[in-house]
This record gives sequence, C-alpha cells and structure tokens, in this order.
Amino acid sequence: MCHEAETATKKLRIGHRRGSLRPGSQMMTLRDRKRERSRVLTAETAWRLFIERGYDNVTVADICAAAEIAPRTFHRYFTGKDDVVAEPVRYMTSLVAGQISAAPPEMSDSRALRGAIHELGVFVLGHRDWLAALRTVVQQSHHLRETHSGVPPERERELSTMLAARKNMEPDWRQRLLVACSVAAFRIWYDDYLRGGLVDPLGRLDEMMAAASRPGLDS
Repeated sequence: MCHEAETATKKLRIGHRRGSLRPGSQMMTLRDRKRERSRVLTAETAWRLFIERGYDNVTVADICAAAEIAPRTFHRYFTGKDDVVAEPVRYMTSLVAGQISAAPPEMSDSRALRGAIHELGVFVLGHRDWLAALRTVVQQSHHLRETHSGVPPERERELSTMLAARKNMEPDWRQRLLVACSVAAFRIWYDDYLRGGLVDPLGRLDEMMAAASRPGLDS
C-alpha cells in the first residue's frame, strides 16, 4: 500500500461532520443524526478496506463484518460497493448545491457558482490525504476507472436548475454551459492540486473559475 494511502487510512474521515448538517439539508432530528452517523461510519469502514486491500478485493460481506452491521443495514444506506464509491462526488456536489441555494437571487449566476466552488476547494484542501487515497483506489480498479469518471451529466443539470431557480426561471443553455465549463475547470484544478506543486491552490482555483465563467453566460 502506498504511503499516501497509509496516511489516509489513519486519518480517514468522510466529509460529514458528526452532528452537523448535511449540505442543503434542514436540521436533523436525533434519530436522523444517529442514522447518518451509522451511515458515515459504514462508508468510512468501506473506504478503509478499499484503501488497504483494493476495491476489487473487498466484498459487501467484508464491509459488514468490519463495521459490525448486518447486510440489510448496509443496503439501507447503500445499494452496493459502487454506491459507496460515489459518496465523495455525491457529497461534494451537495456541498456546491447548498452554497448555490444560499446565494441571494440578485447575485449573478457566475458569482454564485464561483463562490460555491471556492468553498468546495476549501473542503478539498482540508481532506487532501483522504481524497488522494480515494483517487488511488479508483485508479487501481479497472471497474472503477470505467464507471466513475466524475460528475455525471444529471448532476450538472441539477446545478443548472438550482442556479435558475434562484430567480424563478427555467434553466437555459447559458446556465448549462456555465456549469459545464466550471465543472471542467474544477476537474483540471483538482487533478493539478492532488498531483502537488500548486503554491496558492485557492488562488489558482479562483483564477480558473473566473476564466471558465466569462461574460455572456449570466442570464
């Protein structure tokens, strides 16, 4: 196992904070928080096994045994191993969605999206070891390389819809193009950051996002 994977295994914590709100959610009840904590612990256990053994060498039964839960409990949270792998993208997309929803209607689409992705960058900086290890897990599995290529198109459409909804509008090609360009810029930044060598990562991200949201794309 590579050094970054060993480091991440020791420091592994899924993005959700214990007792905190999930992005874009309402305040959770005590029961909801317990369920979410159990779900997060299950995901952490699965990822720890993926990092230690490799995705292809871990079964749902292995995850259940390590997490000390029944298979039906696992499937209450996730449809399968692939669903656990999608958790980081799902979480980061929901973080961006929550930031967009909180942006005031008078704020331009490009500014709202730049602010949301800046906050995503802050999250990435705070979880570098974990995210680098997750990328290693994906790269080492032929199945994951074929099936997990980043933000799916339907997620981009959801973000476009949220941008337009702030102004009680239907999304048009401008919002869709703005989101697509911004997601592409973030993907390039994310890869460069995890490879190392960026002196001012957030400054570079802001610069790239400004280039991706040129005038003319705001509705």
